[in-house]
Amino acid sequence: MSGNKELIDALNEIEKEKDISKDILLEAIENSLLAACKNQFGRTDNIKVNINRENGAVNVYAEKTIVDEVEDDLVEITLEEAKQKFPRKKLEVGDVVNIEVTPKNFLRISAQKAKQAVVQKIREEERKVIYNQFSSREHEIVTGTVQRYNGRNIAINLGKTDAILPESEQIPTEHFRLNDRIKVYVIEVKDTTRGPKITVSRNHKELVKRLFEETVTEVSDGIVEIKSIAREAGQRTKMAVYSSDPDVDPVGACVGLNGDRVNDIVEELGGEKIDIINWSDDPAVLIENALSPAKVISVDAYPDEKWARVIVPDYQLSLAIGKEGQNARLAARLTGYKIDIKPESQSTEDEEEYYYYEEN
Repeated sequence: MSGNKELIDALNEIEKEKDISKDILLEAIENSLLAACKNQFGRTDNIKVNINRENGAVNVYAEKTIVDEVEDDLVEITLEEAKQKFPRKKLEVGDVVNIEVTPKNFLRISAQKAKQAVVQKIREEERKVIYNQFSSREHEIVTGTVQRYNGRNIAINLGKTDAILPESEQIPTEHFRLNDRIKVYVIEVKDTTRGPKITVSRNHKELVKRLFEETVTEVSDGIVEIKSIAREAGQRTKMAVYSSDPDVDPVGACVGLNGDRVNDIVEELGGEKIDIINWSDDPAVLIENALSPAKVISVDAYPDEKWARVIVPDYQLSLAIGKEGQNARLAARLTGYKIDIKPESQSTEDEEEYYYYEEN
Protein backbone atom coordinates (compact mmCIF):
# COMPACT_ATOMS: atom_id res chain seq x y z
CA MET A 1 0.00 0.00 0.00
CA SER A 2 1.23 3.51 -0.72
CA GLY A 3 2.85 5.46 2.08
CA ASN A 4 1.27 7.75 4.64
CA LYS A 5 4.03 10.20 5.49
CA GLU A 6 1.58 12.49 7.27
CA LEU A 7 0.98 9.75 9.84
CA ILE A 8 4.70 9.35 10.53
CA ASP A 9 5.15 13.14 10.80
CA ALA A 10 2.25 13.37 13.25
CA LEU A 11 3.66 10.54 15.38
CA ASN A 12 7.10 12.18 15.39
CA GLU A 13 5.48 15.37 16.69
CA ILE A 14 3.57 13.48 19.39
CA GLU A 15 6.79 11.71 20.42
CA LYS A 16 8.52 15.06 20.80
CA GLU A 17 5.70 16.85 22.64
CA LYS A 18 4.45 14.09 24.92
CA ASP A 19 7.57 11.94 25.23
CA ILE A 20 5.68 8.86 24.03
CA SER A 21 7.67 6.52 21.79
CA LYS A 22 6.63 6.51 18.12
CA ASP A 23 7.15 2.73 18.05
CA ILE A 24 4.68 2.28 20.92
CA LEU A 25 2.09 4.29 19.00
CA LEU A 26 2.74 2.38 15.76
CA GLU A 27 2.36 -0.94 17.59
CA ALA A 28 -0.96 0.28 18.98
CA ILE A 29 -2.14 1.21 15.48
CA GLU A 30 -1.03 -2.17 14.11
CA ASN A 31 -2.94 -3.98 16.86
CA SER A 32 -6.01 -1.87 16.16
CA LEU A 33 -5.82 -2.63 12.44
CA LEU A 34 -5.32 -6.31 13.18
CA ALA A 35 -8.57 -6.31 15.15
CA ALA A 36 -10.27 -4.62 12.18
CA CYS A 37 -9.05 -7.44 9.90
CA LYS A 38 -11.35 -9.87 11.66
CA ASN A 39 -14.32 -8.31 9.82
CA GLN A 40 -12.50 -8.87 6.54
CA PHE A 41 -11.08 -12.37 7.02
CA GLY A 42 -13.13 -13.79 9.89
CA ARG A 43 -9.95 -14.65 11.83
CA THR A 44 -6.64 -13.02 12.71
CA ASP A 45 -4.50 -15.79 14.19
CA ASN A 46 -2.39 -15.95 11.00
CA ILE A 47 -2.73 -12.28 9.99
CA LYS A 48 -0.01 -9.67 10.44
CA VAL A 49 -0.28 -5.92 9.96
CA ASN A 50 2.89 -3.99 9.23
CA ILE A 51 3.35 -0.22 9.11
CA ASN A 52 6.55 1.00 7.50
CA ARG A 53 8.38 3.09 10.10
CA GLU A 54 9.72 5.49 7.47
CA ASN A 55 6.87 6.21 5.04
CA GLY A 56 3.79 4.96 6.90
CA ALA A 57 2.80 2.38 4.27
CA VAL A 58 0.35 -0.18 5.66
CA ASN A 59 0.43 -3.80 4.51
CA VAL A 60 -1.51 -6.85 5.64
CA TYR A 61 0.00 -10.30 5.37
CA ALA A 62 -1.46 -13.77 5.80
CA GLU A 63 0.86 -16.50 7.02
CA LYS A 64 0.17 -19.54 4.83
CA THR A 65 1.52 -23.06 4.81
CA ILE A 66 2.45 -24.65 1.46
CA VAL A 67 0.37 -27.78 0.86
CA ASP A 68 -0.37 -30.20 -2.00
CA GLU A 69 -4.09 -29.50 -1.85
CA VAL A 70 -5.68 -26.40 -0.32
CA GLU A 71 -8.53 -26.95 2.10
CA ASP A 72 -8.52 -23.46 3.70
CA ASP A 73 -7.20 -20.76 1.40
CA LEU A 74 -6.74 -18.31 4.25
CA VAL A 75 -4.04 -20.41 5.88
CA GLU A 76 -2.89 -22.62 3.00
CA ILE A 77 -1.41 -22.19 -0.48
CA THR A 78 -0.29 -24.63 -3.16
CA LEU A 79 3.37 -25.00 -4.04
CA GLU A 80 2.67 -23.75 -7.58
CA GLU A 81 0.98 -20.55 -6.36
CA ALA A 82 3.73 -19.92 -3.85
CA LYS A 83 6.43 -20.25 -6.52
CA GLN A 84 4.55 -17.77 -8.73
CA LYS A 85 4.56 -15.23 -5.91
CA PHE A 86 8.13 -15.93 -4.84
CA PRO A 87 9.95 -17.06 -7.99
CA ARG A 88 13.40 -16.54 -6.50
CA LYS A 89 12.81 -18.61 -3.40
CA LYS A 90 13.43 -22.34 -3.08
CA LEU A 91 10.13 -23.54 -1.67
CA GLU A 92 8.65 -26.93 -0.86
CA VAL A 93 5.56 -28.38 0.76
CA GLY A 94 5.50 -27.58 4.48
CA ASP A 95 7.21 -24.20 4.17
CA VAL A 96 5.43 -21.10 5.53
CA VAL A 97 5.19 -17.90 3.46
CA ASN A 98 3.71 -14.45 4.08
CA ILE A 99 1.24 -13.49 1.37
CA GLU A 100 0.08 -9.89 1.10
CA VAL A 101 -3.71 -9.68 1.47
CA THR A 102 -4.15 -5.95 2.01
CA PRO A 103 -7.83 -5.08 1.33
CA LYS A 104 -8.51 -2.43 -1.32
CA ASN A 105 -10.29 -0.09 1.12
CA PHE A 106 -7.70 -0.51 3.86
CA LEU A 107 -6.22 2.99 3.48
CA ARG A 108 -9.50 4.55 4.58
CA ILE A 109 -9.94 2.00 7.38
CA SER A 110 -6.36 2.49 8.57
CA ALA A 111 -6.75 6.27 8.76
CA GLN A 112 -9.81 5.98 11.00
CA LYS A 113 -8.33 3.25 13.18
CA ALA A 114 -4.99 5.03 13.46
CA LYS A 115 -6.60 8.13 14.92
CA GLN A 116 -8.61 6.12 17.44
CA ALA A 117 -5.62 3.99 18.42
CA VAL A 118 -3.30 6.97 18.85
CA VAL A 119 -5.78 8.87 21.05
CA GLN A 120 -6.36 5.79 23.22
CA LYS A 121 -2.66 4.95 23.46
CA ILE A 122 -1.75 8.52 24.40
CA ARG A 123 -4.25 8.35 27.24
CA GLU A 124 -2.89 5.00 28.38
CA GLU A 125 0.71 6.19 28.27
CA GLU A 126 -0.10 9.43 30.09
CA ARG A 127 -1.90 7.44 32.80
CA LYS A 128 1.10 5.13 33.02
CA VAL A 129 3.50 8.08 33.38
CA ILE A 130 1.36 9.59 36.14
CA TYR A 131 1.08 6.24 37.92
CA ASN A 132 4.84 5.67 37.79
CA GLN A 133 5.48 9.22 38.98
CA PHE A 134 3.25 8.96 42.03
CA SER A 135 3.70 5.28 42.87
CA SER A 136 7.34 6.14 43.52
CA ARG A 137 6.14 8.78 45.96
CA GLU A 138 3.99 6.51 48.11
CA HIS A 139 4.58 7.31 51.79
CA GLU A 140 6.00 10.73 50.94
CA ILE A 141 4.67 14.28 51.10
CA VAL A 142 3.31 16.08 48.05
CA THR A 143 1.93 19.60 47.75
CA GLY A 144 -1.39 20.16 46.05
CA THR A 145 -4.26 22.59 45.63
CA VAL A 146 -7.78 22.13 46.96
CA GLN A 147 -9.71 21.58 43.76
CA ARG A 148 -13.26 20.70 44.79
CA TYR A 149 -15.40 18.94 47.37
CA ASN A 150 -16.89 15.56 46.43
CA GLY A 151 -19.40 15.11 49.23
CA ARG A 152 -17.26 14.91 52.36
CA ASN A 153 -14.13 14.01 50.40
CA ILE A 154 -11.76 16.60 48.95
CA ALA A 155 -10.12 16.45 45.51
CA ILE A 156 -6.54 17.72 45.68
CA ASN A 157 -4.98 18.80 42.39
CA LEU A 158 -1.38 17.59 42.10
CA GLY A 159 -0.69 19.06 38.67
CA LYS A 160 -1.35 16.37 36.08
CA THR A 161 -3.88 14.50 38.19
CA ASP A 162 -6.07 14.73 41.28
CA ALA A 163 -5.72 12.90 44.57
CA ILE A 164 -8.53 12.08 46.98
CA LEU A 165 -8.40 13.26 50.59
CA PRO A 166 -11.14 11.09 52.17
CA GLU A 167 -13.10 12.32 55.17
CA SER A 168 -11.44 9.58 57.26
CA GLU A 169 -7.99 11.04 56.48
CA GLN A 170 -8.88 14.65 57.23
CA ILE A 171 -8.22 16.59 60.42
CA PRO A 172 -11.67 17.35 61.88
CA THR A 173 -10.67 20.86 62.92
CA GLU A 174 -9.36 21.85 59.48
CA HIS A 175 -11.44 23.65 56.90
CA PHE A 176 -10.11 24.49 53.46
CA ARG A 177 -11.15 26.90 50.76
CA LEU A 178 -10.85 26.24 47.04
CA ASN A 179 -7.31 26.85 45.72
CA ASP A 180 -5.73 26.54 49.18
CA ARG A 181 -2.28 24.96 48.87
CA ILE A 182 -1.71 22.13 51.35
CA LYS A 183 0.76 19.34 52.02
CA VAL A 184 -0.56 15.79 52.14
CA TYR A 185 0.89 12.35 52.82
CA VAL A 186 0.49 9.80 50.00
CA ILE A 187 -1.03 6.67 51.53
CA GLU A 188 -1.61 4.61 48.40
CA VAL A 189 -1.42 4.77 44.61
CA LYS A 190 -3.54 2.26 42.69
CA ASP A 191 -3.45 1.62 38.95
CA THR A 192 -7.04 1.42 37.67
CA THR A 193 -8.67 1.31 34.24
CA ARG A 194 -9.69 4.93 34.72
CA GLY A 195 -6.20 6.01 35.63
CA PRO A 196 -4.20 6.15 38.86
CA LYS A 197 -6.18 6.50 42.07
CA ILE A 198 -4.14 8.44 44.63
CA THR A 199 -5.28 8.48 48.24
CA VAL A 200 -3.72 11.05 50.56
CA SER A 201 -3.93 11.93 54.23
CA ARG A 202 -3.65 14.88 56.59
CA ASN A 203 -4.10 12.95 59.83
CA HIS A 204 -1.50 10.19 59.34
CA LYS A 205 1.31 10.28 61.90
CA GLU A 206 3.86 9.79 59.11
CA LEU A 207 2.89 13.22 57.77
CA VAL A 208 4.49 14.73 60.87
CA LYS A 209 7.63 12.64 60.39
CA ARG A 210 7.98 13.67 56.74
CA LEU A 211 7.47 17.34 57.64
CA PHE A 212 10.37 17.14 60.08
CA GLU A 213 12.47 15.42 57.42
CA GLU A 214 11.75 18.34 55.10
CA THR A 215 12.37 21.01 57.72
CA VAL A 216 15.20 19.70 59.90
CA THR A 217 18.54 19.14 58.15
CA GLU A 218 19.80 16.85 60.89
CA VAL A 219 16.80 14.56 60.37
CA SER A 220 17.10 14.45 56.57
CA ASP A 221 20.86 13.79 56.93
CA GLY A 222 20.20 10.88 59.31
CA ILE A 223 22.02 12.41 62.29
CA VAL A 224 18.77 12.76 64.21
CA GLU A 225 16.40 9.81 64.04
CA ILE A 226 12.69 9.96 64.77
CA LYS A 227 12.19 6.79 66.79
CA SER A 228 8.47 6.92 67.51
CA ILE A 229 5.43 9.12 66.94
CA ALA A 230 2.00 9.15 68.57
CA ARG A 231 -0.59 11.53 67.19
CA GLU A 232 -4.13 12.71 67.73
CA ALA A 233 -4.44 14.77 64.58
CA GLY A 234 -5.41 18.39 65.00
CA GLN A 235 -4.77 18.32 68.72
CA ARG A 236 -1.44 16.92 69.81
CA THR A 237 1.56 14.86 68.71
CA LYS A 238 4.31 13.31 70.80
CA MET A 239 7.58 12.47 69.08
CA ALA A 240 10.66 10.69 70.45
CA VAL A 241 14.01 11.54 68.82
CA TYR A 242 17.57 10.24 69.08
CA SER A 243 20.93 11.62 67.89
CA SER A 244 23.78 9.42 66.67
CA ASP A 245 26.12 12.39 67.23
CA PRO A 246 26.73 13.18 70.93
CA ASP A 247 27.38 16.81 69.99
CA VAL A 248 23.92 17.22 68.46
CA ASP A 249 20.93 17.73 70.74
CA PRO A 250 18.08 15.93 68.93
CA VAL A 251 15.30 17.85 70.66
CA GLY A 252 17.04 21.19 70.10
CA ALA A 253 17.64 20.37 66.44
CA CYS A 254 13.94 19.63 65.90
CA VAL A 255 12.75 22.65 67.85
CA GLY A 256 15.17 25.04 66.14
CA LEU A 257 16.42 28.45 67.17
CA ASN A 258 13.62 30.23 69.06
CA GLY A 259 11.35 27.35 68.05
CA ASP A 260 11.36 28.36 64.39
CA ARG A 261 11.53 24.81 62.98
CA VAL A 262 8.82 23.23 65.05
CA ASN A 263 6.67 26.35 64.74
CA ASP A 264 6.72 26.07 60.95
CA ILE A 265 5.37 22.52 61.25
CA VAL A 266 2.80 23.51 63.87
CA GLU A 267 1.58 26.21 61.48
CA GLU A 268 1.39 23.73 58.60
CA LEU A 269 -0.75 21.48 60.83
CA GLY A 270 -3.13 24.26 61.80
CA GLY A 271 -1.81 24.83 65.32
CA GLU A 272 -1.49 21.19 66.40
CA LYS A 273 0.69 20.98 69.52
CA ILE A 274 3.91 18.96 69.17
CA ASP A 275 5.84 17.56 72.16
CA ILE A 276 9.38 16.46 71.31
CA ILE A 277 11.18 14.21 73.80
CA ASN A 278 14.49 12.35 74.00
CA TRP A 279 14.40 8.68 73.11
CA SER A 280 15.94 6.18 75.53
CA ASP A 281 16.50 2.44 75.26
CA ASP A 282 15.69 2.30 78.97
CA PRO A 283 11.87 1.96 79.01
CA ALA A 284 11.59 3.62 82.44
CA VAL A 285 13.45 6.71 81.22
CA LEU A 286 11.50 6.73 77.97
CA ILE A 287 8.15 6.57 79.79
CA GLU A 288 9.20 9.36 82.14
CA ASN A 289 10.16 11.50 79.16
CA ALA A 290 6.94 10.60 77.36
CA LEU A 291 4.79 11.87 80.23
CA SER A 292 6.40 15.30 79.90
CA PRO A 293 5.60 18.07 80.79
CA ALA A 294 4.53 16.26 83.98
CA LYS A 295 7.13 15.57 86.70
CA VAL A 296 7.55 11.90 87.64
CA ILE A 297 8.75 10.47 90.97
CA SER A 298 9.36 6.90 89.84
CA VAL A 299 8.75 4.47 87.00
CA ASP A 300 8.78 0.69 87.37
CA ALA A 301 8.81 -0.83 83.90
CA TYR A 302 8.19 -4.49 83.08
CA PRO A 303 9.39 -5.10 79.51
CA ASP A 304 8.13 -8.68 79.27
CA GLU A 305 4.58 -7.61 80.09
CA LYS A 306 4.97 -4.24 78.31
CA TRP A 307 3.49 -2.30 81.20
CA ALA A 308 4.78 0.23 83.70
CA ARG A 309 3.79 1.62 87.09
CA VAL A 310 4.30 5.38 87.45
CA ILE A 311 4.17 7.49 90.62
CA VAL A 312 3.72 11.24 90.25
CA PRO A 313 3.38 14.08 92.78
CA ASP A 314 -0.25 14.75 93.67
CA TYR A 315 -0.16 18.20 92.11
CA GLN A 316 1.17 16.70 88.85
CA LEU A 317 -1.50 14.02 88.45
CA SER A 318 -3.85 16.02 86.24
CA LEU A 319 -0.92 17.19 84.10
CA ALA A 320 0.39 13.63 83.72
CA ILE A 321 -3.03 12.39 82.69
CA GLY A 322 -3.83 15.40 80.55
CA LYS A 323 -7.17 16.69 79.33
CA GLU A 324 -9.49 13.71 78.84
CA GLY A 325 -6.46 11.45 79.39
CA GLN A 326 -4.67 12.64 76.26
CA ASN A 327 -1.15 13.07 77.68
CA ALA A 328 -1.05 9.59 79.23
CA ARG A 329 -2.77 8.03 76.24
CA LEU A 330 -0.23 9.46 73.79
CA ALA A 331 2.62 8.44 76.10
CA ALA A 332 1.31 4.86 76.04
CA ARG A 333 1.13 4.88 72.24
CA LEU A 334 4.57 6.44 71.93
CA THR A 335 6.27 3.89 74.17
CA GLY A 336 4.15 0.84 73.42
CA TYR A 337 3.61 0.31 77.15
CA LYS A 338 0.47 0.08 79.22
CA ILE A 339 0.99 2.82 81.80
CA ASP A 340 -0.51 2.80 85.33
CA ILE A 341 -0.34 6.25 86.93
CA LYS A 342 -0.82 6.89 90.63
CA PRO A 343 -0.48 10.00 92.83
CA GLU A 344 2.18 9.85 95.53
CA SER A 345 -0.25 10.20 98.45
CA GLN A 346 -2.25 7.05 97.70
CA SER A 347 -1.34 3.59 98.93
CA THR A 348 0.85 1.61 96.53
CA GLU A 349 -1.03 -1.53 97.58
CA ASP A 350 -4.40 -0.22 96.52
CA GLU A 351 -4.43 -1.18 92.83
CA GLU A 352 -7.91 0.24 92.40
CA GLU A 353 -6.49 3.73 92.73
CA TYR A 354 -4.31 3.45 89.60
CA TYR A 355 -5.22 5.23 86.39
CA TYR A 356 -4.67 2.83 83.49
CA TYR A 357 -3.64 3.91 80.01
CA GLU A 358 -3.02 1.49 77.16
CA GLU A 359 -1.42 1.90 73.75
CA ASN A 360 -4.65 1.60 71.78
